[in-house]
Amino acid sequence: MNTKEILARLLSFDTVSRHSNMELMSFVSQWLQSHGISSRLIPNHDYSKANLYASVGPETGKSPFFGGVMLSGHTDVVPIDGQSWTLPAFDLTEQDGRYYGRGSADMKGFVACALKAMETASTMPLHTPLHLALSYDEEIGCVGVRSLIEHLSNQPVQPNLCIVGEPTLMGVAIRHKGKLAAEATFKGRAGHSALAPHALNAIHLASDFISQLRNLQEALAAPYANGDTTQIPYTTVHAGIINGGTALNIVPDTCTVRFEIRNSADDNAPEILEKIIAGANQLVDVHLARIPEAAVSFEVLNEYPGLSTPEDTWAVRFVQSLTGANDTGEVSFGTEAGLFSSVLSIPSVVCGPGSMDQGHKPDEYVSVDQMDLCEDMLGKLLIKLSQSSPGTP
Repeated sequence: MNTKEILARLLSFDTVSRHSNMELMSFVSQWLQSHGISSRLIPNHDYSKANLYASVGPETGKSPFFGGVMLSGHTDVVPIDGQSWTLPAFDLTEQDGRYYGRGSADMKGFVACALKAMETASTMPLHTPLHLALSYDEEIGCVGVRSLIEHLSNQPVQPNLCIVGEPTLMGVAIRHKGKLAAEATFKGRAGHSALAPHALNAIHLASDFISQLRNLQEALAAPYANGDTTQIPYTTVHAGIINGGTALNIVPDTCTVRFEIRNSADDNAPEILEKIIAGANQLVDVHLARIPEAAVSFEVLNEYPGLSTPEDTWAVRFVQSLTGANDTGEVSFGTEAGLFSSVLSIPSVVCGPGSMDQGHKPDEYVSVDQMDLCEDMLGKLLIKLSQSSPGTP
């Protein structure tokens, strides 16, 4: 199978995050096995989803680059519900120099290139190993990869470098924000709406809380007011879901607000959350004398770290030597690279075919040219891994 044919098979699996990815993983593991490459599945609790890890080459390199290079990608995709697709979402359509299909850009295009690179690597006398890490549930907050990271943390030797193939138009991205998602639950006192002043409206408390979030966002953005408006370098705070009330004539006693913090490398999300919690408690405290049951509680739903790989490190220079890039950049979305970097201390970069401008949209596509560039980069990587001294970490 060539890379296009591999991509066609990957796209044919409906791996929307709410569905299982086991059929896709079965295809991948069997395909790797057909080329003499063993792999390990790391399933979730009910075996409906799994991560996959595979290696080619010596267990450790014969040079200072002993741990090798890990190619990382996620197998889940976002839903197509409510989108107006003009082409089949779960089939590959080649048209006008593009490969269309859900996940073609984000990020099965890279996974197809990585699988082809693993096959080629199995035929070469590598001095340094090549690893493949595929995950599930990335799209809902980098959830599934954590068990794969735990698996790697127990290995005697870990990769020296991780390339996460999210779409960057093959640029070398070394930074992205982290994210913390949380839910605030406000408790008031129920009552008849005709006697509303005797009750405490939890929706009103939540509305005041949202005003605090907006004020915080303005304060975080203020130092950048005259900066480049095409980028958002500062931390953002955003309320996304609010739920409360049962009937119009009942003062609601409960209201929840789901919000997120997308923090830049200079800001600490837990510290920002503590400020948010303190402000919410102040809103509640003013009512306690009259309404002792007034309260607010918080639950962190999900969080992952940002990525900030120093530009002058060997890892960045090594990937630049594969792509020919002279500069680096950042991506606006989160990736699993931050977890590999912060939890395992594996130097990580984001570099893959396509653009997120096409990701998550109807008629998602990756261009043939971008796939060719990715294959060229990975071909150069294999040459370096076949050398006695591919790099110096």
